[in-house]
Amino acid sequence: MFSLITNPSRLRKIAAVCVLLLSVVCVAGKHFVMPAAHPAKTYPAHDEHPSEAVTLGLDPYDMADKASIFSVHYNDVGLMPIFVVITNDGGQPVSLSGMKPELITADRTKIPPATDDDIYRRIAKPPGNISPNPLPWPKKAKGSVSKDAMEEIQNAQFAAKAVEPHGTQSGFMFFDVSGISTPLAGARFYLTGVRDSKGNELMYFEVPLEKYLSAPAKPN
Repeated sequence: MFSLITNPSRLRKIAAVCVLLLSVVCVAGKHFVMPAAHPAKTYPAHDEHPSEAVTLGLDPYDMADKASIFSVHYNDVGLMPIFVVITNDGGQPVSLSGMKPELITADRTKIPPATDDDIYRRIAKPPGNISPNPLPWPKKAKGSVSKDAMEEIQNAQFAAKAVEPHGTQSGFMFFDVSGISTPLAGARFYLTGVRDSKGNELMYFEVPLEKYLSAPAKPN
């Protein structure tokens, strides 16, 4: 025991191992944290319905610094994370259970949000490695996706079914934009199927993503 403590070479090796183990623990302990949601009207890309007291706000995570909140590099596999915020300034709840979001590109391609399994498959097989599936149903790829990545995907996605009075709900929607060099340029986000407390559908929401692209950069 005495020789182990007084041997500088052994001490350096032990210290190196301890640092390595500590770094592994730190990486493993990093978990996704949902960004704080602000009122939807404060986002440059938003559509406010004053008469219905509901606002939709969008914040695309298209830049590396913003996307660093994730452990998975979604943009590298052709997925665009968009932070979706819905604020209800009215006195009655609004239902989101039947809502239908779509990202419509400049060439009018309609892209629905990716499902959990869509994202799992994309992470497991990025666009350049995807081969056609001859079966009439999608092949799941959960086995090749880490547990931490699966938990992040599940925790990040927009999951609210309603927005309480004077409340805000938020979460991410992921859109498959593989093969599109500038997916936000000229694109629009549509949201239909939002209903009031009586079951009446609200006017559709339309947000041009140019509002986000042309917004002044935030100071550091």
